[in-house]
Amino acid sequence: MAFKYYWTIVLFILTVNHCFADDDHEMEEFLKREYSLSKPYQGVGSLSSSHWELMGDAMVTTDQVRLTPDMQSKQGAVWSRLPCHLKDWEMQVQFKIHGQGKKNLNGDGMAIWYTKERKQKGPVFGNMDNFTGLGVFVDTYNNEEKYIEAQKKRYSTRTQRTFPFVLAMVGNGSISYDHERDGHPTELGGCNAMVRNLNHDTFLFIRYIRRRLTVMIDIDGQHEWRDCLDIPGVRLPQGYYFGASAITGELSNNHDLISLKLYELTVIRSQKEEEEEEEEEEIIIPSVDNLDLLRLSDTEEGMSGIAIFFTALFSMLGCFFLIVVGLVVYSYWSENRRKRFY
Repeated sequence: MAFKYYWTIVLFILTVNHCFADDDHEMEEFLKREYSLSKPYQGVGSLSSSHWELMGDAMVTTDQVRLTPDMQSKQGAVWSRLPCHLKDWEMQVQFKIHGQGKKNLNGDGMAIWYTKERKQKGPVFGNMDNFTGLGVFVDTYNNEEKYIEAQKKRYSTRTQRTFPFVLAMVGNGSISYDHERDGHPTELGGCNAMVRNLNHDTFLFIRYIRRRLTVMIDIDGQHEWRDCLDIPGVRLPQGYYFGASAITGELSNNHDLISLKLYELTVIRSQKEEEEEEEEEEIIIPSVDNLDLLRLSDTEEGMSGIAIFFTALFSMLGCFFLIVVGLVVYSYWSENRRKRFY
């Protein structure tokens, strides 16, 4: 029996070590309470000693921080007062989106932020446009479908997305979020996430380690993370602020933030990696390496059925014309060749 318990403990330790490894790098995590938000929300308030500050229509209850109620034209947010100077970090967010609206008649969504600016009202899920930093959005309403219909185009396999949809965007202060297209032109990646009106807990996982951004979701009630996006070469400065916001328009939802827990990740780097990081200049402006390549497939919109028809038609006519010209030239050449023998 003791031997059995021994191997159970060994297996548990090996599993934990595997969980705290990233690309063969040993890693430990430590909860940073000053950047975290959880029940009973004692750190939220207007006092200077509070670590978190409410804005707009957000309010604290015993069970959640409600960013917006299920009412039209509301926006609210909660922002950390403390800038974060961690190099590598991980955030786990428990949230709930629910309301009385029908399946496709609810909106607009919520966002998790790590930005230079804080407490700025605006149209991007309750925050300002042209932000500087990282935004991870849970978008519950499809605006792009109307945009594509107005352009007399159709969805293709490259452009169609199922909503609610989770996506990430890095802004440098001059990049605008395209509301009509649900941020499609500037997204780093994303995934569909049916998070609305669920009876179980829903979670969002954001990890930034060694300039790699990873987003996962746990929305199926199975306590398992599902991949959403994984982007290398993301450069985020230190000293920005964490926050969460939400907005409603003509359509609405309750957007509830239940907990937001930030972990500092301690990663053991090789000597070569440490030397390379020391040689690189300090990151001042957020950016993403090879961003044009990442967006290449997204910027190529699918053609409509009419466009495809006429493209094929003119291609066939062009080929036919070339064949006719080729036959005429060949006939003329053959005629002249025969004349030279007489």
